[in-house]
Amino acid sequence: MRRLTYENSRGETIVFYLSPLVIESLTGIGEIDADLQSEKAPYQDGDTHIDALLQPRFIDLEGTITRREPEEIKSFRKQILRVCNPKLGLGKITLELDGDAKEIFGVLDGGPVFPERGRNVWQQFMITWKCPNPYWRETFTKSSQMSFVMGGFSFPLRLGTKFSQRSFRRIFLNNGDVETPVHIEFRGPAINPIIKNNTTGEFIQVNRTLSETDKLIIDTKFGQKSVEIEDAAGNRTDAFNWINPQSWFFQLQIGENQLEYNSNNDSTKTRVVISYRNMYVGV
Repeated sequence: MRRLTYENSRGETIVFYLSPLVIESLTGIGEIDADLQSEKAPYQDGDTHIDALLQPRFIDLEGTITRREPEEIKSFRKQILRVCNPKLGLGKITLELDGDAKEIFGVLDGGPVFPERGRNVWQQFMITWKCPNPYWRETFTKSSQMSFVMGGFSFPLRLGTKFSQRSFRRIFLNNGDVETPVHIEFRGPAINPIIKNNTTGEFIQVNRTLSETDKLIIDTKFGQKSVEIEDAAGNRTDAFNWINPQSWFFQLQIGENQLEYNSNNDSTKTRVVISYRNMYVGV
């Protein structure tokens, strides 16, 4: 099965699958161009590889409107043009392929194209999306709560959890192809709360005191990094100025990541929720 659903920024959706909007060809869902970064020293044979930077992904869809009546063809053309409008900016592309589903965000690289029908009774069409972030991601968010428990004891290792008097550790598994950002919600009370990724040695610490009704919200996504404190009324305050200068907006590495929080407070009401999505280089 190969079904593609596009949802624009207005919440309008269109599905390309079987009749009446049949997918004839779909490219760009797996292959992706990369810009190889390297350096070369004098008299060096070849060069030294540094990194590979993925380019934006372009998804090309060719399809057919399997209707014969001119009015029906006209109606579906209007629907495609209305939903797939490049002026609406980024929209969400959801691809269901062989029992699996992934999503990515893309903008129309120009309007849909409808070739001249000629003697063809069916209308063909072509659509291209440009995806600035080339990674596919899971359609669901993985969330796990890290709860504070008094005392110093541990559960069997197979549970991947360990409790201590002032902190909590837990294993988070990134099954994707690349590192992935995290969304953190730290509910008070806490004094100078800190979240550590013990796998990489990186941490984020905010030098503020959280009350029982405060919530610290941290996002480590590239280009959307944020640190905010939300009060009981839902009002948010930018807390970027209060982060420890040595903090790093860490990502979950591929495989197991041991995260730990410290609230510097003995209250059992402290809660930390870590949310993330695995990301993939293709489907």
